[in-house]
Amino acid sequence: MRRTACAVSSAAVAAALCGAATLAGAQDAAALRARSLVATCAACHGTDGRAVPAAAVPGLAGMPAAYLVEQMKAFKSGARNGTVMPQLAKGYSDAQIEQLADSLARSGAAKP
Repeated sequence: MRRTACAVSSAAVAAALCGAATLAGAQDAAALRARSLVATCAACHGTDGRAVPAAAVPGLAGMPAAYLVEQMKAFKSGARNGTVMPQLAKGYSDAQIEQLADSLARSGAAKP
């Protein structure tokens, strides 16, 4: 009986570790997708949304996610004018806009 208990216990531990690894892999993949989305903003808004000093366009790092979503959706719908952003915003799904905004909001305020 003791051997069976160890086998069951070992199987349970292995299953838990496997499940944890799968969850970590999914979280890593989601983080990579979000980072890839943020990278598309770098040319204008700076790496990780941190604009260079005296840049003509604002840094986005640390801005509230709800504000970023609202602005991106306004660009996407045409409610907000811009030079490049209306066309760029049309290329993102609403889910991507939310991922992008969440990632930028969590990245903290721009560093000097």
